[in-house]
Amino acid sequence: MIEHKILFTGTVGAGKTTAIQSVSEIPVVCTDVLNSDPSLGKEMTTVALDYGEVSLARTERLRLYGTPGQERFSFMWKVLAQGALGLVILIDHTQPEPLADLETYLKYFRELIQSTACVVVISKMDESRLPAIKDFTELMQKHHMVYPVVAADVRKREQVLWILDLLLVQMEARL
Repeated sequence: MIEHKILFTGTVGAGKTTAIQSVSEIPVVCTDVLNSDPSLGKEMTTVALDYGEVSLARTERLRLYGTPGQERFSFMWKVLAQGALGLVILIDHTQPEPLADLETYLKYFRELIQSTACVVVISKMDESRLPAIKDFTELMQKHHMVYPVVAADVRKREQVLWILDLLLVQMEARL
């Protein structure tokens, strides 16, 4: 069995756990606990990781890992990034500074991004008009990174599968 590790990272509430749950063929391993930080605006939060799997073929599988969103758990980001062949960065568009949020992840995961496939996913775009997709793309170009930036509803299986397809195309192009 050939297995590929894909990492989902990004801001609290952007949909990392939801994205993995949308496509996983196994029950998702979640390390969600009751949130003790009212500023996050959600009842549960991931403190270690999420894990799910998607089969590509009879002999190939994607192992999907989700990082915690809070920076105080960033020590897990580095652990989970080891061996990843693809990175999905999810940004919650409703947060006060989504461009600054993206910049945090671009800087933290710079080495991984430069060595593998990457897709930036902007969630909840329907709830706020600005910044636009082009603003996120321009920020990435400022960091000399040219990867897809897309808006998606990670609650929808077909949209998460599309995101994974974008990663797989990049992974194949690198071979």
